Amino acid sequence: MLNQIVLIGRLVRDPELRYTPSGVPVAGFALAVDRPFTNAQGQRETDFFDIVVWRKQAELAANHLQKGRLVAVQGRLQSRSYETQEGQRRKVYEIVADRVAFLDRKPAAADDMGSEVDAHDEKVPF
Repeated sequence: MLNQIVLIGRLVRDPELRYTPSGVPVAGFALAVDRPFTNAQGQRETDFFDIVVWRKQAELAANHLQKGRLVAVQGRLQSRSYETQEGQRRKVYEIVADRVAFLDRKPAAADDMGSEVDAHDEKVPF
């Protein structure tokens, strides 16, 4: 069986970095991906995907990515269920990323006089 997804898109919001109780870093962000065709009105539609990334990749994403950055994500589709405070059962689908590749350079305004390492120098595999 195969469960593999590759997406290229722009971050909808800055990554949110958290740590599990055992100290493992995990980051989440949303990715906007344009569809490769236009609709009947001639407009290109966009899909939005929730992305979860773990460990070192999570820290790199949180430190080097922000809203609007172009990235490639390779991972798998995962579903999970939870119960709301009102007792309703909800199901969530998200992409668990194995790899995140930064496809553009950090904007000059966000570059801190070169004190931060550019994500391209981090050798993030894809």
